[in-house]
Amino acid sequence: MQVLENIIWWLVLIGVMIMIHELGHFWAARFFDVKVETFSFGFGPRLFGFRRGDTDYRFSLLLFGGYVRMAGEQMVDAAGVDVNDPRGLLAKPRWQRAIIAFAGPFMNLVLAVGLLTGLFMVKYPKVADEDMRAVIGHVTPDSPAAKAGLEDGDRIVKLDGQQNPTWEDVDLKQIAGAKQPMFLTIERNGKRFDTTVIPTLSEATGSGYVGWDERGEVQIASVEPGYPAEKAGLKKGDLLVAVNGQPIHSSTKFQEMTKSSAGKPIEIEFQRDGQNHTVSVQPVYAKLDGPPARWMIGVTQQQKLHLINTRLSLPDALRESISENSKGALLFAHVIEGIIRRSVSARIITGPIGIAQLSGDAAREGPSAFIVLMAMVSLQLAILNLLPIPIFDGFSILTLLVEMVMQRDLSLNVREALFRVGFVFIMMLLAFVIYNDISKLLPPG
Repeated sequence: MQVLENIIWWLVLIGVMIMIHELGHFWAARFFDVKVETFSFGFGPRLFGFRRGDTDYRFSLLLFGGYVRMAGEQMVDAAGVDVNDPRGLLAKPRWQRAIIAFAGPFMNLVLAVGLLTGLFMVKYPKVADEDMRAVIGHVTPDSPAAKAGLEDGDRIVKLDGQQNPTWEDVDLKQIAGAKQPMFLTIERNGKRFDTTVIPTLSEATGSGYVGWDERGEVQIASVEPGYPAEKAGLKKGDLLVAVNGQPIHSSTKFQEMTKSSAGKPIEIEFQRDGQNHTVSVQPVYAKLDGPPARWMIGVTQQQKLHLINTRLSLPDALRESISENSKGALLFAHVIEGIIRRSVSARIITGPIGIAQLSGDAAREGPSAFIVLMAMVSLQLAILNLLPIPIFDGFSILTLLVEMVMQRDLSLNVREALFRVGFVFIMMLLAFVIYNDISKLLPPG
């Protein structure tokens, strides 16, 4: 049932993305009086649809995208199109064709900003100031952070020249910064010192890895049925206070202490409804959702943030939405740059299977989480489509700009060759991301 739910919510998510994107092209084409022959949700053979006016609105077999086909757009029929026909795409000025190409990604940007603006006008979760401070909760032994001399409780007061960074700023540098030095100023016991940490490239996530964890309260996010945690009475929402007398301020430390138990019982102190309780739990050697077998008690953890829910006015919500989307765009750009520089592994890319899982998880969490995910995917789709890669909108825009400078069209042979290269690239990319998604679900090796 969960797999079916994931597929349904994935279709909802991708469906909205495609419709908005292609509507951008469609509306721009209609504005400049270009004849639109096909508006398709999906690629490949036509499954069903209807015709209205000049346009065939259809659903096609491969639901991994969509397209708007305009008269004279495809090279296979360009020779048979009268370019003097005022409704043919090639008859339109290049600046109009560039606007039509840009309209799709633009609509995805508008959707991303609009979704968060609407959400923040209804519910804006502001993180309390104490949770914004970049205080280290745990340093993994032998990690880059440990080798740089960092310890639990250290506060990062400067990062690459930026004063008082938040963990959001730190994560942005870390994720796309493998093999790139991070220059830090650390505050410990009232004293400050400088150090440098160089993230390594994590094979598991494909991003930079430092080996530190954010300090905060750790809350049980889920309890696996039939595992020791459930039998001991632990429940979702319990706050983990200590394990074997050691205070717990990070999820990573809790996982390390459980894994290193070697099956011996551990004393867990937790808080529920303001009251502290202690239980003895004996870990079992097992594996869940793909990772290799390890000692575990059958829970997942998350940091409990102190959120202040409020509502923003339209101007404030719009301003905050633009700010959040700008941060997301910057992170995505850093990831793409990192992949090109090989400081970020391509394993970080999520394909349709991974997005389906994220869609289902977000939908089960609630409307707010699903709206945030939709805004993020829409933003990334806009950026991806603006890249100068054959068959993407960015390449069409670049080609038109080159033709404006040359003051002549590229030859039909060149256009057709570029289209074929782009199609092969898209198919290879699709195959890679699907393989990537499947490999993440399987145990290493």
